[in-house]
Amino acid sequence: MLIHREGGIAVDREEELRLLCRVLDSTAAQMRTSMGNIHAALRQLETEQPRDEAGERAAAILTQSYYRLLRLVDNMSDAPLLADGKVICGVDEDVVSWLKELIDQAAPLARRQGLELTFRSTQPYHRISMHKGLMERLVWNLLSNAMKFTPAGGHIEVSLDFRGGQMLLSVADDGCGIAPELMETVFDRYLHPERLDPQPHGLGLGLPLCRRIAEGHGGRFLLTSREGEGTVATVALPDQEQGNAAEEPFALPDGGFPRALVGLSDALSYRAFLHGDGNA
Repeated sequence: MLIHREGGIAVDREEELRLLCRVLDSTAAQMRTSMGNIHAALRQLETEQPRDEAGERAAAILTQSYYRLLRLVDNMSDAPLLADGKVICGVDEDVVSWLKELIDQAAPLARRQGLELTFRSTQPYHRISMHKGLMERLVWNLLSNAMKFTPAGGHIEVSLDFRGGQMLLSVADDGCGIAPELMETVFDRYLHPERLDPQPHGLGLGLPLCRRIAEGHGGRFLLTSREGEGTVATVALPDQEQGNAAEEPFALPDGGFPRALVGLSDALSYRAFLHGDGNA
């Protein structure tokens, strides 16, 4: 139990975290109701044709803003994971084809940002036990961070390796990197409002959730960075199968939205959301 004193008052950090997670989850649930109405209005706007260039731009910005809110709400809904400490149960999946599919969705969006996104695996096929929905959320969070902080002309590589009884999933970029003083709070930045990135870069829940998802699978999350040179995020999971083919214990709702656009919405230009662009 971590207790410190603020103004003479004892504060239990674990209880503080539990309370914060409950507030975030409740707030996310209330936001989803209003967002349902926004989504209905967006669908109606899509039927109003023709629109001039200014109208198309306004509709694209509105759609992007909706997707950003949806991504934020998804992370807020996942916040209770940070406090429960439970084992995350999964099912056996071919992690190579699963991850390649996600990168194939993200690569065209990265190109629109002037970035090269590549994927490599040391094996063409490999099954491990994982919660596919939560691991997908982890991948989008890592890709979003890499795309946000890598300037045009940069390169992001997603790789899979299998050695020492572990599956190693890495996302490496050659972007701006993380300043040493920020590395100290990179996993609890949501508790330090003064250190949050400028909007629309969220609440600082992405990396803590990534670490929690990795640890919930019995693995580890490693982050290395050099300011001005780039960042490498590595997820190390046990390289093992459970011998099951059942559905995951619980699924994450996607609402039928393009998963890559939602997951990467705060790293993309509004142009990726133009009507008829082939993405939105």
